[in-house]
Amino acid sequence: MEKIELIFDGENGCRLDAYITENTDMSRSRATKLCEEEGVLVNGKIANKKQKLKSGDKIEITVFDAVEYDLEPQNIPLSIVYEDNDLLVVNKPKAMVVHPAAGNESGTLVNAVMYHCGNSLSGINGVLRPGIVHRIDKNTSGLLMIAKNDDAHICLSEQIKEHSFQREYEAVVYGNIKEDSGTVDAPIGRHPVKRKQMAVTDKNSKEAVTHFTVLERFGNFTHVRLKLETGRTHQIRVHMAYIGHPVAGDDVYGPKKVISELSGQCLHAKHLGFVHPNGKKMEFESELPEYFIKFLEKCRSGRA
Repeated sequence: MEKIELIFDGENGCRLDAYITENTDMSRSRATKLCEEEGVLVNGKIANKKQKLKSGDKIEITVFDAVEYDLEPQNIPLSIVYEDNDLLVVNKPKAMVVHPAAGNESGTLVNAVMYHCGNSLSGINGVLRPGIVHRIDKNTSGLLMIAKNDDAHICLSEQIKEHSFQREYEAVVYGNIKEDSGTVDAPIGRHPVKRKQMAVTDKNSKEAVTHFTVLERFGNFTHVRLKLETGRTHQIRVHMAYIGHPVAGDDVYGPKKVISELSGQCLHAKHLGFVHPNGKKMEFESELPEYFIKFLEKCRSGRA
């Protein structure tokens, strides 16, 4: 761990992150991240990256030692949709865990990405989630973004915070949704009793907004497109259950009845849209996977 102390002697109004960048060997993205991690104090108080400095301000910076990845790169095939020096877009299959956790220490997307990218991964999300900008659940298939460096990670994360990062999903949900479209605006937090689950709650929760559009109705099920305005854990699954239409096959937030064709929720991350760190607008679309198409066919035939 390293401690850095600076006394501001520049022109009043200079931004904190800009001053740190100019007066240390840190990149702007690293300075920004330290501020977000509450590793920067100004006059003894936790500082915001945008804080304007004035003459005589005392700046204290704590730089923690880098931690080496303690994960094993594994030669697991990846479905790569796009790749350049800054980012990687992959199509995650159903049943693949994104990052290691208890019970899933290997065979994850992170293990595969580490093998593919080597040392070219953002370290912002720590040793267990290198490069992971956003996540999708184990039994959700579809598009996922990986950042190869910290600058790209911060750029993409800021778009998520500003709600300009486009994420659209398709799902089959239980029941017949009567409205052609709608919005679920309900805060999500940890379930008060079932601590491994999320729930719509006003206690210790965060804003969560999901827009839905009906694509096709089958009577017992409805095929919908969903657009995320925010990105809370299990957001779509929680919101659809909240309005009485849980995702088909979701035995956590929906009926315990097993749908053999699905082996988990019928939910696919179909579309990503964002501004590349180089300023170029990019959009990617993923075809519906086989399990999803087969279940749609079963719904259309009235056998579901």
